[in-house]
Amino acid sequence: MERDLGAESGLRIAGLDEVGRGPLAGPVTAAAVRLDPRKVATGQFAQLADSKTLSEKTRDQLSDLLWAEAEVALGWATVEEIDRLNILAASLLAMERAFLSLAEACDWALVDGNKIPARLPCQAKAVVGGDAKVLSIAAASIVAKVARDRRMQELDQAYPGYGWAKNKGYPTKDHRAALMEMGATPAHRRSFAPVRLVLQSHEET
Repeated sequence: MERDLGAESGLRIAGLDEVGRGPLAGPVTAAAVRLDPRKVATGQFAQLADSKTLSEKTRDQLSDLLWAEAEVALGWATVEEIDRLNILAASLLAMERAFLSLAEACDWALVDGNKIPARLPCQAKAVVGGDAKVLSIAAASIVAKVARDRRMQELDQAYPGYGWAKNKGYPTKDHRAALMEMGATPAHRRSFAPVRLVLQSHEET
C-alpha cells in the first residue's frame, strides 16, 4: 500500500496503530512508523507482522530494529484521559500524538482500524485489519505493544499484586480477583465497568 501511494517516489508515508483498548488499567499507547522504502527493498523488515502473532522475544527484537532503522514516535493517552474522553477518543488522541511526534512531516498516514484521528495534518486512510496487511502499520503495532508492555511492567512494580507484568492490565481471572480483594489503584480505569463496580462495592462496605 505504501508503494501504491508513492513511497518509492519520495512521498513520506507513516503507519499508525495503538494498543491497550481492552485493559482495565494503564495507558493506551500508539506508535507512528515510517519505513525507508530502500531498506524495505533489501528485506531488512521481512519479519514484520501483526504484533499479536509474534512472540515477546521477536517483538522486542523487531522493536529495537525499528527504533534503529526507521522513523518512530510514540503517543500516549493517560488513564485520566481515558476516563474523561472514553477509550475510543483516547486511542485516537494517542495516535495523533504519535504522528505529530515524528521528526519530519509526512504526506500520508495509514491508520489501523476504521476511524482516523481528526487532527492529522495530511491525507489519511483507515485500513481495517491493517496490522496484518500494511507493513508500516504492522511496524507501529509492534512498537506500541512493546512500549506499553514495558510500561505495565513498571506499574507492576509500583502496584504489586495485580499481575500486570504478565497480564498487562487485561481483565484476566487473577487480575479481577486481585481487584476485588485489594481495590482499585490510581492506574485503574474507573470508567470501565469492572473497576467501577469494585469501587461502588467498596464504598457500600
